[in-house]
Amino acid sequence: MNAFLIAWRASRYLPVSVVRGVAGLGAASAWFLRGKSVTRLESNLHRVTGLSGKPLRRLSRQGMSSVASYYAEVLELPRMSGESIDARVRMVNEQAVQAILRDEGRVVLPLSHSGNWDLIGAYAGRNIAHVTSVAEVLKPPEVFEEFIKFRAGLGMTIFGHEGQSTFRKLITQAKTEGGALALVADRDLSGSGIHVDMWGHDVRVAPGPAALAVTSDSALIPVMIYSEKLTGARRKAAKSRVGKVLKFGPTIRVPEGRKPDQVQSMTESWVAFMSAEIAAHPEDWHMLQRFGWTE
Repeated sequence: MNAFLIAWRASRYLPVSVVRGVAGLGAASAWFLRGKSVTRLESNLHRVTGLSGKPLRRLSRQGMSSVASYYAEVLELPRMSGESIDARVRMVNEQAVQAILRDEGRVVLPLSHSGNWDLIGAYAGRNIAHVTSVAEVLKPPEVFEEFIKFRAGLGMTIFGHEGQSTFRKLITQAKTEGGALALVADRDLSGSGIHVDMWGHDVRVAPGPAALAVTSDSALIPVMIYSEKLTGARRKAAKSRVGKVLKFGPTIRVPEGRKPDQVQSMTESWVAFMSAEIAAHPEDWHMLQRFGWTE
């Protein structure tokens, strides 16, 4: 059996404190050894912040701590109560998305690799709307199937990233079931990314959110997730020292024009919000993979 699956399943029977400790130790060790994933994180963060040397190393250490928190929280989620999930999340600027879902029944939500989108998906299903999303098809297949089962258990509908067939499923879902169509889109997996400016660099990002909004005639609202310290009654209810902020950006409507221009315009709009938010909370941007830099 895959080592990750063994760890995943074993974690269900371990005390939460042990899971958090092991995740933290693993992240700290990876940071100290400065392997490929850490050097890639530092390279990405350098382009976002301009930092180098010791300040960059301090930021990457905070980033790896955030990654550890993400994995520990994901492993804890299947046994987390609804009350604890609700206490861990605080929404900002949620009025627009609530109104759109009430009046129109669906909304497209682009996300970045920030915070904990699994926790947010579980929270959104309880407090906002049913969540539909797309996941990268992982290898071996058993790992991917385990993640699909896990997210379905949190109340989400998940499609594997398989090109145009997945996009057609999303369109059908948007027009028939509606709800929140949440797509992690800062890293392009399609091979046909949209060129945009992020932090003064030319970058390719996923065309999916804007293309889905245009094709299904849906509003688009970008989302940022970042961490905050918890205190008092909320910390006690959350059973955690750290919570997540779910911040909604501006409402972006489908503009007039040709479809390629509409997709480009809407993508540039959500990216403007996302790049500013990532720059404000770089320690929560878990970009340990190759990003879409074109230069």
